[in-house]
Amino acid sequence: MSADSSPRLISAQLVGLDEDLGATSADVIRVLADRVAATGRAADGRVLAEDAIKREASVGTGVPGGIAIPHARSASVSEPTLAFARLARKVSFGAPDGDADIVFMIAVPEGADKDHLTVLSTLARALIRDDFTAALRAARTPDEIVQLVDREVSGEVSEAGVGKASSASSPTAAPAPGRKVFVGVTACPTGIAHTYMAADALVAAAQRAGAEMHVETQGSSQVEPLDPALIARADAVVFAVDVDVRDRGRFAGKPLVSGPVKRGVDEPDKMIAEAIRASDDPNAARVQGGAAVDGASTAKNEHFGQALKRWLLTGVSYMIPFVAGGGLLIALGFLLAGYGIALQHGDSGQNNAVFTLTNYTLLNLPPEGLGYYLGAAAFQIGGISLGFLVAALAGYIAYAMADRPGIAPGFVAGSVAVFMNAGFLGGLVGGLLAGAAAYWIGRIPTWRWLRGLMPVVIIPLLASIIASGLMLLVLGGPIAWLMTQLTNWLNSLNGTSAILLGIILGLMMAFDLGGPVNKVAYAFAVAGLGAGTATNVVPFEIMAAVMAAGMVPPLALALASTLLYRKGFTKPERENGKAAWLLGASFISEGAIPFAAADPLRVIPASMVGAAVTGAISMAAGVTSRAPHGGIFVFFAIGNIGMFVVAILVGMVVSALVLVGLKKWVRRAPAAEAAAGDEAAVAGETVGQRAPVAA
Repeated sequence: MSADSSPRLISAQLVGLDEDLGATSADVIRVLADRVAATGRAADGRVLAEDAIKREASVGTGVPGGIAIPHARSASVSEPTLAFARLARKVSFGAPDGDADIVFMIAVPEGADKDHLTVLSTLARALIRDDFTAALRAARTPDEIVQLVDREVSGEVSEAGVGKASSASSPTAAPAPGRKVFVGVTACPTGIAHTYMAADALVAAAQRAGAEMHVETQGSSQVEPLDPALIARADAVVFAVDVDVRDRGRFAGKPLVSGPVKRGVDEPDKMIAEAIRASDDPNAARVQGGAAVDGASTAKNEHFGQALKRWLLTGVSYMIPFVAGGGLLIALGFLLAGYGIALQHGDSGQNNAVFTLTNYTLLNLPPEGLGYYLGAAAFQIGGISLGFLVAALAGYIAYAMADRPGIAPGFVAGSVAVFMNAGFLGGLVGGLLAGAAAYWIGRIPTWRWLRGLMPVVIIPLLASIIASGLMLLVLGGPIAWLMTQLTNWLNSLNGTSAILLGIILGLMMAFDLGGPVNKVAYAFAVAGLGAGTATNVVPFEIMAAVMAAGMVPPLALALASTLLYRKGFTKPERENGKAAWLLGASFISEGAIPFAAADPLRVIPASMVGAAVTGAISMAAGVTSRAPHGGIFVFFAIGNIGMFVVAILVGMVVSALVLVGLKKWVRRAPAAEAAAGDEAAVAGETVGQRAPVAA
């Protein structure tokens, strides 16, 4: 793509030479973000700056050679843009070899097209070349910087030799005798800069070591998969990634070196040296197709509690679509066919919906008419979908632990849990057993000819036998007994005990607004939906309390920021407040995150108070929900809809009033207050409030 085929990414107004922009990376980012906004390419420089600073806080964007590439995808940005600064006073961006004097800020809209992202990645990978960075340091005017960038992204080569990065050697070429051949994957969350810089750095390091390196960049540009024949003859695999590797099973059995993507940029020579050693070591770690195996760097950086939380949340996240789709279909069935559709369930498994579907067609409708027939179909499909709940939970917990070889054992163990009436808790245990079995079987050294069968046949077979055997013969019975006791306890709840449960669920839903604690409460509620019946409505009451409480934080913040106390919020926060009305009404608790990120010590406690009140009112009034999601828009699946609305409104008002009180009379710590004041002064907003961090 030529520089002339689309609006230019950089202009002289976005370039600064030999300037002092402050002592910290945040200072530099704020100045560059303001420049982007001043050219009309971003609606709000403060929002862009906060997004880039948040990205910088996760992993520093400094790279060897005195270069920094702060970057962010931001809803504030209207078109892909580059801002450049050559610093008179160097600033630390986290590079291992020291501070940076060359800073390129990359600002990308949320919906940037692939061509622009390809251009930006081309520029990013050029920054590891000495000839290009030397030309940037030698430039005398902003126009020279613009010309250098234009030539680079258009693929032209200047007289100074600045051009596109050389690619890896041909994947199909035969390696020189005795020359090591490595393959690898690089990937980062944004897929703009580090993905491609790490790839080029690893290729160059391999060449210096007399080896051959081929890298698949799983970034924002089009992914070109490695040739399977090349993978087959590779001596080792190098993963420099911060996200999951796509289709990891292709590399099964190969010696493995892994690390974060920034290590691929900062220490490519060390990674290649490790790959050389691993290729000659029969006991080296190997790719088993499992996330836990190729995530050796992850295992070093997280303790067991963190890993357990990640496994469980992965299972819950994959389970929720089954529950949401199934629950909403059942609710739609009730809307079309009435609640009587569920009253004929019996021990035989036959029910009114099944009878209707097997005895009538669209050409031979039942006496109740087309609506009843379609409602019966929706009800039946929804019930089947909910039937996958426990199996999907177990299957994807095992997947998080051992990747694809864990899926089948996990699903089987989850199905055994259902068979044993061990329910949701049985699914958790079965998934952990299946994942652990698949992971450890995958680590057993074996013959090369057998490695290809390991992730496809041997691991799933043996892990299924181990996990399901333990569930069926040892653990299923005790877990089923425990679930029965828990169910009986829930069914016995009334009065004060039910209100207390509502308070606890409300506090959990507002504690981290979509985080692990919130997900635990939500998973507890949706897991019980399958056990709800016309005579056992407690699971439906729990679901209603959880959904109502989860709606309170964004609605309360919308009320406070747009109506009650506008001057206590920044302009971006007031804009977020407008959107939070709809997000809250839809039961999207994450709508409160921008506020909580900017002011957690006041927003989160206020949210928790209101959500607890809502949960208590909902449980006390016996409100029920047969739908797991949708907020007010699934009103047809809510029992006692009037009290559902009252509970939400009361909690919303309570939270909003508490928050306004905290903002008026409880000041932040001095350091936080000063930082907020500095930012507000820049934008002309009320002193003491910070711009929100994008969720």
